[in-house]
Amino acid sequence: MKKEAVVIDTSTFVNPASYKLFAKTPEEAFINIIDLLKRRAKLYMPPSVMEELANFIDYTKIPPSTLTSVSRKPPRKYEIKLPALFIYELIEEIRARVNKGLRVAEKSVRKTKNLDERDIIQSLRQEYRLALREGIIDSKEDADLIILAKELKAKLLTCDKGLIKWAHKLGIECLLPQNIKPL
Repeated sequence: MKKEAVVIDTSTFVNPASYKLFAKTPEEAFINIIDLLKRRAKLYMPPSVMEELANFIDYTKIPPSTLTSVSRKPPRKYEIKLPALFIYELIEEIRARVNKGLRVAEKSVRKTKNLDERDIIQSLRQEYRLALREGIIDSKEDADLIILAKELKAKLLTCDKGLIKWAHKLGIECLLPQNIKPL
């Protein structure tokens, strides 16, 4: 019986709402999730995502047998075809978010009279981040995950709402960490 392919996102191991379902630390969650899935699926992670994950977990705390259970496969970025509509929708979404970010910045400027500079900057950063980054693919790692999942006809394991939204546009099935135990 052929194992299904699963491409794994960093958020699975570093988002507290996700990793705490499996362990107390991101490293323990990595071990537990990979050990749980490796019997039933062929696991993949783009090298860019493995590098990103190294910012959050210490690979020296992961058994070599667990690490080798995840294939590091770069997506074929120059060979995979994406629908033009996907690109148009992504550009449209980015433009709308840039405009939304501008409105957030304008609102912050209007608030400057009554607040401390530090409070203004903190508020601006929080609102700006929400306006521009939530619900969208916003990194090369996100792009690598979607492209690799499309290439391999794989499921995408993530709790990133932006990745889920844009993966669904391409017909990529997503697995939420809380749903993998019975897989």
